[in-house]
Amino acid sequence: AFFVRVLFEIDTKDYKIGGTTTFRPSVRGIILRNGKIAMIYSQKYRYYKFPGGGVEEGETHIQTLTREVREEAGLYVIPSTVKEYGVVHRAEKGYREDIFIQDNYYYLCDVSSETVKQRLDPYEAQEQFTVEWIDPKEAIRQNRSDDHNGIEQIDHQFGTVCERESRVLELLLQEVFFTGSK
Repeated sequence: AFFVRVLFEIDTKDYKIGGTTTFRPSVRGIILRNGKIAMIYSQKYRYYKFPGGGVEEGETHIQTLTREVREEAGLYVIPSTVKEYGVVHRAEKGYREDIFIQDNYYYLCDVSSETVKQRLDPYEAQEQFTVEWIDPKEAIRQNRSDDHNGIEQIDHQFGTVCERESRVLELLLQEVFFTGSK
C-alpha cells in the first residue's frame, strides 16, 4: 500500500459541482543544499515553483520525478535518495473542464553534481524557467508579493499554485531546515 501524509488541501470551491472533471496527479522534487532549495523561477512572471510535473501513463512517481527534474532544472535525481514528504490535494475550476483535481506528491531527494541543459515545454520556455538555489524565505516573499507581471489576470489558477508552493516551503522551514540557519 502507498501511504503518504496529507500536508494540506486547497479547495477554491469556484467550480460547478457534478461538472466535467480532470484528475491530474503530479510529482515535485524538494532538493536542498547548504540551506538553500532548488526552485524553478519564472523570469516572465516572477514566481518560484518546485521542479516537477504531471505523471504520464505507466510512469512511477520516481520516474516522473527524475524526468521532470531533468527537463525543468537540468538536474539528475539520485533515485536511492528519494523520500516521501507529503501530498497536497487541490481542487478548483479548470481551464477546459469544470473541476480540476490535482494531487501534488512532494519528495525530498538529492541530485548529482552533473547538470544538463533544460528541455522546456513551449509554455515553460515562454515563461523563461530557470533553476535557482534560493533561501526558502525569499521564494515565499516573492510568491506572495504583487510583482507577477499581470499573470493573475490571464491565469485563474496562478494564485493557487503560488500559495501551494509557499505553504510547502513554510512547512519545510518548520520541519526540515535547521532552525539555527539564517
